[in-house]
Amino acid sequence: MTGVLVQSKLPLPLLRRGKVREVYEVDERTLLLVASDRVSAFDVVMREAVPHKGAVLTQLSAFWFDRLQSVMPHHCLTADVEAIVAWIPALASHQGELQGRAMLTRRATPVPFECVVRGYISGSAWAEYKQSGTLAGEPMLQGLVESARLDPPIFSPATKAEQGHDENVTFEHVARTLGRNPAERLRRASLGLYEAGRAYAADRGIIIADTKFEFGTTPDGELIVIDEILTPDSSRFWPADRYQPGRTQLSFDKQPLRDYLADLRKQGKWNGEAPPPPLPPEVVNATSERYRDAYRCITGTDLE
Repeated sequence: MTGVLVQSKLPLPLLRRGKVREVYEVDERTLLLVASDRVSAFDVVMREAVPHKGAVLTQLSAFWFDRLQSVMPHHCLTADVEAIVAWIPALASHQGELQGRAMLTRRATPVPFECVVRGYISGSAWAEYKQSGTLAGEPMLQGLVESARLDPPIFSPATKAEQGHDENVTFEHVARTLGRNPAERLRRASLGLYEAGRAYAADRGIIIADTKFEFGTTPDGELIVIDEILTPDSSRFWPADRYQPGRTQLSFDKQPLRDYLADLRKQGKWNGEAPPPPLPPEVVNATSERYRDAYRCITGTDLE
């Protein structure tokens, strides 16, 4: 894997550029996803990139897609760059920049909801619960503390926001939008994937506190998992040996970046909007190490 990739430019039609990924059209049934090393926080993309971040997201997703394929089919065809170049010879001169961070996928029409599963109450769910005792407007058990375990885990869908934050919605909202049977299918698939992933991670000393899945339907009508799965960008990973209910937990993600920016906001040195402040090298390096730690702990191998 070579250097840091801020933005890919490939000889393929670019369908969209997100905060992290570029999505290219290969043909009418196939896409190429390239995960850059861009990083965002508070919905603002930073100027500095985080080394290895894109490779962690791609390779960890490939790991989980392979491991959980018996639970739910997925869109990944291959994340092996040599196989990708063999499929798309025009990319031969780009093999270096794509190494480790590109995934060839089946094309699918995305379901218009984030399928969130919460096994612990944290983040926006904790903020709402602390204020009103609810989650997406629905009453929760009384007396929960921050980071408390939820048994059973809760399916907590959200809208997909083009700008700003996703908005938590009820299951009934999803059922009214998509139909009850498709909504039930999404809930079963999400909970099944989460339970299988959580059990595996627990054996490796990691708590998957919550996660979000994205689903899509293929031209043949098959429901599959798309985008990324059980990565530090889509999940909260907590070291089990440091877990303590009643407080915010240490996370294997961009916590060093968020902590640094939150401190700047408290000091009145940044208003939380673009343009972002410059990041010190130690913050960038600490964030990179968190991503690589997550990959190492879950897969049992170092990122190549």
